[in-house]
Amino acid sequence: MSAFVDESQLNVRGGDGGAGCVSFRREGPVAMGGPNGGDGGKGGDVWLVADRNVASLLAFRDHPHRRAGNGVHGKGKDLHGRRGEDMEIHVPEGTVARDMYSGDILADLVNHGDRWLAATGGRGGRGNAKFLNNKRRAPSFAEQGEEGADRWLALELKLMADVALVGFPNAGKSTFISTVSAAKPKIANYPFTTLEPHLGVVRVDDATEFVMADIPGLIEGASEGRGLGHQFLRHVERARVLCYLVDLIAMDGVTPAQQLSILQHEVGNYRPELLERPFLIVGTKTDSATPEAMEAWTHASMSSVTRHNVSRIVGELASLVARARREEPVGESTVIMRPEPSHAWVEQVGENEFRVHGRDAERVVALNDVTSPEALNYIDDRLAKLGVPRLLSRAGVREGDVVWISEFSFEFVPEM
Repeated sequence: MSAFVDESQLNVRGGDGGAGCVSFRREGPVAMGGPNGGDGGKGGDVWLVADRNVASLLAFRDHPHRRAGNGVHGKGKDLHGRRGEDMEIHVPEGTVARDMYSGDILADLVNHGDRWLAATGGRGGRGNAKFLNNKRRAPSFAEQGEEGADRWLALELKLMADVALVGFPNAGKSTFISTVSAAKPKIANYPFTTLEPHLGVVRVDDATEFVMADIPGLIEGASEGRGLGHQFLRHVERARVLCYLVDLIAMDGVTPAQQLSILQHEVGNYRPELLERPFLIVGTKTDSATPEAMEAWTHASMSSVTRHNVSRIVGELASLVARARREEPVGESTVIMRPEPSHAWVEQVGENEFRVHGRDAERVVALNDVTSPEALNYIDDRLAKLGVPRLLSRAGVREGDVVWISEFSFEFVPEM
């Protein structure tokens, strides 16, 4: 039986772009004609896709790395390289993707088919044919392929359910869901039998069904992290209806009224807005409860073992779900775009040492061959057009200071 995993780390990397080609035409008696090197193909992208057929994040627990295909290098005769294959990573509905280091939410994939671009593929390098101009009649350099984006994500699953069963350990949640659905959680006469959430589809009639979630038992202090509180309380967040199950046997001396008070306090302390959700309070284990307890909970009580009042409780939950569905707007996926700044800026990183930041400036250096004098001249021209020399002067960079752009460094020489 597969384990349920609701938290995982994931490393995604876009494919590297293919390198451009240096090539010249050879036509009959012409030893070397004009340039005809083709461009490299773009690297593949990595997408996260919400899929209702995926139940947990188990696939990433032992194998967290995912990489898209690389672009193919360009060839002579103006032949461009093929684009790298995109990679689609299927995750459960309700998956939240965060930046693993900052904790920022990047995407919240709620509905089946929601997509998020997790890592972009690198741009393909341009072949030498693209550098032909009036001053440069025989360019002998081409661009390298750009590396694909590489990032670590923290994935978190929040179950998508219509009804969440909330109760103390051993309150009868697992027995109830196994009675009214095909879910088969572990059931035993001791606390914390359920250590992972279970989903079950409850079918009332041909036109009415809803999804029920058995949330592992909460204890006092769960909203502050006691036990496994935070890990499981988040599965309550997306439920349309909360069903509080209180044990009428009052094991360990905690009365049904005290159980309810603690449960609602923990839920409200975790997310105050959850107390505004539609809810139903149900006493359980009427087959073993005392007459006094039964008398106090005649309005909503049941026995999942004998099925006493189970159909009526399911009917009440179905009515609450139907009303909540009518009043609740359809969930929308959330994708937060944080574009990398393209403009250049200068940071002092040490004594007489500076670094130029900015996607455009870094890309100029990363894509070109810094060992080629002709390519270096092209880099100088591009950086000048981006205003980098002027920015360095304004930042107080003096002749002889070391300047870094990406992995490339040089000694600064002021413009004449």
